[in-house]
Amino acid sequence: MALTNTTITSWKLQEIVAHSSNVSSLVLGKASGRLLATGGEDCRVNIWAVSKPNCIMSLTGHTSPVECIQFNSSEERVVAGSQSGSLRLWDLEAAKILRTLMGHKASVCSLDFHPMGEYLASGSVDSNIKLWDVRRKGCVFRYKGHTQPVHCLAFSPDGKWLASASDDSTIKLWDLIAGKMITEFTSHTSAVNVVQFHPNEYLLASGSADRTVKLWDLEKFNMIGSSEGETGAVSILFNPDGSCLYSGSENTLRVYGWEPDRCFDVVHVGWGKVSDLAISNNQMIAVSYSQNNVSWYVVDLSRVKKSGSVIQGLIQDKPIPAPTSALGTTLRRNYERPTTSCTGQDPEGERRSPSSEDEKEDKESSAEITNPEDYKEIFQPHSVISRTPPKRTEPFPAPLEHSFSESVLEKPGPAVKIVTPVIDRAGQLKGPITSSTPVQRVEPTVIAAAPRIILSARNEPIGLNAGDFLSHARNAKAGVMGDEEALAQIRKGHDTMCVMLTSRYKNLDTVRSVWASGDVKTSLDSAVSMNDLSIVVDVLNILNLKPSLWKLDLCTSILPQIEDLLQSKYESYVQTGCISLKLILKRFWPLISDTLAAPPSVGVDITREERHQKCKACYKQLKNLSNVVKNRAEQVGRHGSTFKELQLLMAPLDC
Repeated sequence: MALTNTTITSWKLQEIVAHSSNVSSLVLGKASGRLLATGGEDCRVNIWAVSKPNCIMSLTGHTSPVECIQFNSSEERVVAGSQSGSLRLWDLEAAKILRTLMGHKASVCSLDFHPMGEYLASGSVDSNIKLWDVRRKGCVFRYKGHTQPVHCLAFSPDGKWLASASDDSTIKLWDLIAGKMITEFTSHTSAVNVVQFHPNEYLLASGSADRTVKLWDLEKFNMIGSSEGETGAVSILFNPDGSCLYSGSENTLRVYGWEPDRCFDVVHVGWGKVSDLAISNNQMIAVSYSQNNVSWYVVDLSRVKKSGSVIQGLIQDKPIPAPTSALGTTLRRNYERPTTSCTGQDPEGERRSPSSEDEKEDKESSAEITNPEDYKEIFQPHSVISRTPPKRTEPFPAPLEHSFSESVLEKPGPAVKIVTPVIDRAGQLKGPITSSTPVQRVEPTVIAAAPRIILSARNEPIGLNAGDFLSHARNAKAGVMGDEEALAQIRKGHDTMCVMLTSRYKNLDTVRSVWASGDVKTSLDSAVSMNDLSIVVDVLNILNLKPSLWKLDLCTSILPQIEDLLQSKYESYVQTGCISLKLILKRFWPLISDTLAAPPSVGVDITREERHQKCKACYKQLKNLSNVVKNRAEQVGRHGSTFKELQLLMAPLDC
């Protein structure tokens, strides 16, 4: 069978250490899809360019953790709400604080900018929603009605309505001009964490902790569709042309249509719990965070189905389709784009003039430019006339993955469809050829390519072919490669590798700082939570040298990782996994078997019960690993004998 290079559907772009303490919030700029703001427990707001390892700007002034952030539509301003209830607004072009807004009595947990005017809305744990006039530095209206924290706010594209989603399982729609609630949607059965308006039509989408995505008609104020089967809390995003709705949940991206309800595609991505989505150059940019790390992921939307055949079994409700015109489009109204800005009423005299206390707050806030080159490129003031046109953003290049050629597999009978292989937990750059591990697309038939093993010791580089630099004939000028072209070929992937190594160094430094406290279990859990097998391997290589450090607690954390290591394409990963598994079997199998075989104790023995639960979890993982070891033991080669030895050690599991 011939091998060809095929582009994968989704990949991990980069992972960064975003703050000195845990990340508490983040948001992508929806206009460009290339700007990210992160808020941390260190009370800072950091601004990043997607795919670049260094922070552009660090914004200070908050004195408590930053709980939510939002860009305005032009991405020239950013507002952040804190745990203490204050809001701070920065001008990113001018690199300065614009406003400090006080008024909430509890943590601010949602924000949105009005699309046309100098207004923004904030929602709080105190269940109140406030509308702020940024120019007059005051609250112009307060909306009451929710009974629990308001976790998402969204202005309609025409700027006339405000939608709010709350932990009380409701969505409320507010008329900004009349200053009152228009309607309330109550079909969700758990906290609603996100709402978004359709870019053109009178439609609203919502996502909830009840693992559903629902669509609401804003003319008739009724639900027109509901999905089931989400894998957790969701992030949602309409396609820019409004043709479909994307839903990102635990490790999964779904593509929905409506009227009638249908799911066009499901893509499995290793992003964990996705926090925000944006679209740029027909690519979906997604971000997730864990502890003080933030990860970017890319999904190639050109390889995702947005119409056509439907994946069955994912939609439960079957509403009656709305009437359509002869062109097939719905007759629902579209938003009008007014030139006037938002208006409102004064809420009981809350509007106030700037005080000396406010001015002091502003002076204590700052915007520190940490990367002048990227700052100048991204936030060049519009008043400055550039001699060269601005750079156009290019799509992020997709890594290549080897797979069997479809033409070679064509046989009489039903057509065979090829899919990219299943995602590996590493999800990280391991060499110049690939920048991530692939994800699996949902297709009727799957034929997986045999993985190419990358040896731990090799005499030639990966991704470079010496023959590319040599001419095939002495007089064949066309075959001669110039110096510049040769250097470019050698440097190919260098920048990507540098980014990967920098991220790996920062992650290892985080693990080392935890290790220094003497807590080996917590440091190992920290390495596992980074979803990067290279970090796990580095930690295991140390633990394997010191068997005395191993405890039963470590086994429960590391056995699931060993399963991935044994099936890795990297020989060094397989070797490390085998050593760790052998160590666990020799040191802990007698304890595990004796504990599980012992009769129940009389009375309450919490320590014994905890040990029994850990041994039970280890036994279950070892049983899963025995199947992997059995399959690998049948292979011919130097690893075959290693797996046969492991198979003998695991024989008691079958007794």
